Amino acid sequence: MRSIRKALPVLAFVPLAALVAGCAGAADDSDDGSVTLRISTFSEWGYDALLEEYEDLNPGITIEHNRFATSDEAKEQFQTALGAGSGLADVVGVEGGWMTEVLQYADNFVDLSSPEVEGRWNDWAEEKATTEDGRLIGYATDIGPQTIAYRADLFEAAGLPSDRESVAELFGGDDATWEDFFAVGEQFMAAGTGPAFVDATAAVATSWGDQVEVLWQEPETDEIIAGSNPELREIYDTVLDHDDLSAHLERWTEDWVNAFQTDGFAVMTAPSWMLGVIEGNAAGVEGWDVADVFPNGGVNSGGSYLTVPSQSEHPEEAQALAEWLTAPEQQVKAFEATGNFPSQIEAQESPELQAVTDPFFNDAPVGQILTDRADKIEVIPYAGPDHAAITSAFNSAINRVSVDRTHTPDESWAMFEEALATLE
Repeated sequence: MRSIRKALPVLAFVPLAALVAGCAGAADDSDDGSVTLRISTFSEWGYDALLEEYEDLNPGITIEHNRFATSDEAKEQFQTALGAGSGLADVVGVEGGWMTEVLQYADNFVDLSSPEVEGRWNDWAEEKATTEDGRLIGYATDIGPQTIAYRADLFEAAGLPSDRESVAELFGGDDATWEDFFAVGEQFMAAGTGPAFVDATAAVATSWGDQVEVLWQEPETDEIIAGSNPELREIYDTVLDHDDLSAHLERWTEDWVNAFQTDGFAVMTAPSWMLGVIEGNAAGVEGWDVADVFPNGGVNSGGSYLTVPSQSEHPEEAQALAEWLTAPEQQVKAFEATGNFPSQIEAQESPELQAVTDPFFNDAPVGQILTDRADKIEVIPYAGPDHAAITSAFNSAINRVSVDRTHTPDESWAMFEEALATLE
């Protein structure tokens, strides 16, 4: 069995100013015909060793890798450079949630369509990066099938089943629902053994919302419907009705990171890429495991793409690099390094991926589990041009109630509606 290696801790910081400066101008090429390519990503994509391997395979290529600490920092620089018409890397990693916006500026990107990549990805992943006239402007790097990560030792202390197969059945197995999820939380909390059940109420809401096709904006008109959408209000009300199960934390904050070391919670809704984050923050903590189950079946959260801006001075070489990085062999290697689950069908079905286990998660067969979770994905939510702003406002609405404890649910929902009005 092959073991998975892990990502850097989530709070690893790279100065934004240094990265922007690194992207500011075209890299110099040598007189001997060698080429320097620049690639920008964010967080941890498992590319360090891969880029070195690519240089070894292509002696005339030198690669400069600018890695932003967060997707928000990457997006800020991306938007600024796109507007200026210069300053983007030759290969730019973009989050899937940005892709609707990116498609609005498709003329600024190289059409990456090629017989070499036909049929590479799940249809929905490819469609997300395809223009109405059939231009493919992004190669999918990974997807984010979700599962339940949990502390087996804390479950055992609460008198609940703790092995991953029994925990999957506890949550409802193939018929798991969000009602089952909250019922397990009530059982856990009733034991009175100490920690909270789940880390963040907003994260639960986001995971649930990712199972609804039209939640934030109408696909045909991009009209913002979040404030009047009964499905969204049901999610909001239900998660806050069960806020007593939460550790009242906001993901990615210092308090959230510290809680991994202090037994602050027992359960997380965890996309594949979150597994590396958990290990980075919970280093030295024993008891984490992964159950092959998720409420309401399958759900994808996250995933990214590689694009080639038309301002690149080396578009052919840049496309070749993007194509190589998203080939099945490289996607499996990236998964082993960071837990980023391949978007590439051949990689998903490969024996190499199926054999991957994770020592940190009690040798969980994460390759098999995440493949099973990916197979259950049936709905891909529509993400309109205001998606990021709307979801940020929604999470803030929940956090005002759950984390800050400054407003009632009704008061905070009214503030959410006010925030939506500013976007129209």
